[in-house]
Amino acid sequence: MTEKANIIVIGTGGTIAGQGKAANNTSAYECSVRGIGDILSTIPHACALANLRTEQLLQNGSENFSNEHLLAIGKRVSTLLAQHDVDGAVIAHGTDTIEETAYFLHLTLKSSKPVVVVGSMRPPSAMSSDAALNLYDAIAVAAHPSSVGLGTLVFANDEIHTARDVAKSSSFKIEAFRSPYGPLGYVIEGQPRYYRHPSRAHTLATPWSIETLGPLPQVDIVYAYGALEPEAVSAITARAQGLIYAGTGNGNVAAHLIEPLRDAVRRGVHVVRASRTGSGIVLRNGAQPDDAYGWLTVEDQIPSKARILLMLALTQARDLQALQAVFERY
Repeated sequence: MTEKANIIVIGTGGTIAGQGKAANNTSAYECSVRGIGDILSTIPHACALANLRTEQLLQNGSENFSNEHLLAIGKRVSTLLAQHDVDGAVIAHGTDTIEETAYFLHLTLKSSKPVVVVGSMRPPSAMSSDAALNLYDAIAVAAHPSSVGLGTLVFANDEIHTARDVAKSSSFKIEAFRSPYGPLGYVIEGQPRYYRHPSRAHTLATPWSIETLGPLPQVDIVYAYGALEPEAVSAITARAQGLIYAGTGNGNVAAHLIEPLRDAVRRGVHVVRASRTGSGIVLRNGAQPDDAYGWLTVEDQIPSKARILLMLALTQARDLQALQAVFERY
């Protein structure tokens, strides 16, 4: 008989730790009130998958998570993965910013052990809640040898996603998570099945280590819309070291906003053109003369993840060419 893996299940709050007043409360409920041990106790058959132990690291909705929370989660997970009696980790997390935390871990953890971030769209108290099955399947993924070396994964609704690609795409539906290139695989009857692997560098192949990271540079996002005023862009860039400009279409910039963004570059702010559409590649020197303006382009990453990547990149580089290479590599 194969020896079971030792998996640490970490609670941070979120809908998966929520409680509604009635079984039909699928969107109106109290968030982050149940501990991870309590939640896991309702899934006794999960113990057949792995040797489990729990830790309550945080107890908060993920919409509240700051850079300091990202660092705290990353450093604690790194410490746990370094222990010889831990084979992998599952992090129960709010779905609002699950892709940001997961991508941060994907880029900064220095371990090949599986890390699976999981949440739910409905609290455990709701009818047809996805909480128990998501957590059970996330443990199955973390405990399976085929998950080793894939970086941080996000599990939702039967699907295994790479942290690089996945994003929340619905405010309430169970099938809320999507990856533009599809999931890596599925879990069926507690068994992970993989059909592709991440192709972009992660974990052991990145230059950033959670163990040495300190306070992260200030990077903000501005969302383009028809009536966006130059003064708003200038105000946002006044305190930032980097700015993700979530432009319309192919990262398009309205004519009256070009000068405020160029002025931000002159003041030392690194401006990255991204798209508010949610998918697709922003072509460098396509919609705008990026080389002439000193702007960067995001390649295919969504604005929220581009912010994570630029924060990390700015801890080591300021050269425009080096920063652009980061977006094309990761």
